[in-house]
Amino acid sequence: MAISEYLESRKNIAGSVCGLVGLALTFTGLAGPYWPVVVAGLYGAGALIAPPERPPLPDFPSPSAQLEELRADFGKLGAYLAEVDLPPAAAGRLTELTDLLTALLDPGRASELLAQDPEGVHTLSRTVRQDIPEAVDSYVRTRWWTRMTPGSEPPERHLERQLTLLQEEAERLATALRETEARRQETHTRYLEERAQ
Repeated sequence: MAISEYLESRKNIAGSVCGLVGLALTFTGLAGPYWPVVVAGLYGAGALIAPPERPPLPDFPSPSAQLEELRADFGKLGAYLAEVDLPPAAAGRLTELTDLLTALLDPGRASELLAQDPEGVHTLSRTVRQDIPEAVDSYVRTRWWTRMTPGSEPPERHLERQLTLLQEEAERLATALRETEARRQETHTRYLEERAQ
């Protein structure tokens, strides 16, 4: 601990208060000739009984800052997806999903609501940073092996199913945000009706 930190610490403040009590005892004549020992002893006692310093809370990014990072990562994902050759059905499903994610991440009312929903931010983060890249990359890798083993289940089916599940999850999130906004509107209406009575 640096000297400046100690000077501002609880231990030093409590010790200094107790040391001032010792000086007051000295000036009233109660400490006698041993006043330096009394003042130092009271300072030490105050420093010992002071509550320990609390470590500062970690400075985690706010949900709004997390959304900004997620928008940047979504841009990187878009650049990656533009380079991948997908079958038409999967490409259409992926387009629908990315359009929905774009709407959810677009700065505005949806992202304001989303910033108040850490679980929603986590869901979108997992979808953008993990689920979509893994689904597409697995398809690309598996497609090559399927050519060597004809007759196996085509990887396009798995990709389409994965993208469908991800879209359903994103739609549930959008529905939850819409319901939150609807409840807010209903609450405001009830408030105005009660105020009018």
